[in-house]
Amino acid sequence: MAEVPAAPEQGKLSWAERLRSGLSKSREKLSGALVGVFSRRTLDDETLEELETALITADVGVPGTAHLLGDLRRRWKAAGGEGDPKAMLKAALGDLLAPLEKPLVVSAARPFVIMLAGVNGAGKTTSIGKLAKHFQDQGLSVLLAAGDTFRAAAREQLAVWGERNRVAVIAQEGGDPAAVMFDAIAAARARGIDVVLADTAGRLPTQLNLMDEIRKVRRVIQKADPTAPHETLLVLDANTGQNALAQVKAFDDALSLTGLVLTKLDGSAKGGVVAAIAKQHPVPLRFIGVGETVDDLKPFVVAEFVDALLD
Repeated sequence: MAEVPAAPEQGKLSWAERLRSGLSKSREKLSGALVGVFSRRTLDDETLEELETALITADVGVPGTAHLLGDLRRRWKAAGGEGDPKAMLKAALGDLLAPLEKPLVVSAARPFVIMLAGVNGAGKTTSIGKLAKHFQDQGLSVLLAAGDTFRAAAREQLAVWGERNRVAVIAQEGGDPAAVMFDAIAAARARGIDVVLADTAGRLPTQLNLMDEIRKVRRVIQKADPTAPHETLLVLDANTGQNALAQVKAFDDALSLTGLVLTKLDGSAKGGVVAAIAKQHPVPLRFIGVGETVDDLKPFVVAEFVDALLD
């Protein structure tokens, strides 16, 4: 049986504290340069070079780094070469990330179908369990569709999450994942369910036959409900760094993504990749996850993220 993280303990750290801890590696990468930069309170060539190195090391990427440094220079010049460079960098980063802050809103469509994709190991199945709890907390009923028919552990893990959240799981042993989706939507419609969370088999964007199959899953969902899927989310592992950007591009081309879920901001990841995505392929970041417990997945809020990264 696949392992599922235990329920959250009482008296644990606040969300802000967990997010700060999750971004600790990025903050440490930036801190050495930032301490020097902001203690001098100037933006000469040496300062900007130090800052450039720190941002690239934190996985912001070259285009994102160039954008932030250019914005920082403009703000510094507009202030007459005076002011707080750190506050200016925070403002520049906040403006860059702002388009990603678009919370997922469940519309009037019933069932509201959310299709989730991602590579193996990204945390997709676990994220589905956490999302089920998130929607239940909003007073919505949920059904899970175990569309990863190739990996028995995925079905087992989803079943455990279903038991924990007391929601039904539609699954088949082997067989066609598209058929599971069709059955799940029909079952949700018959039972008056609000939200269907549809798991799909993990795949790499270079696996063309599997990418074709996930397109088929989407087409079958549309046959069951021409307006669905109402959300198509890509689950990303924050530890994959710049490779996450390649995944966003490939899956968006295949599925027309409406949002992202960034998992495993657990202290070992470098959160600068969020800035790289914002600059190079801005798909809304619906949720971020900082740990393994059921309440460690929350909607992305730019101000919280910037404070955790740069304070």
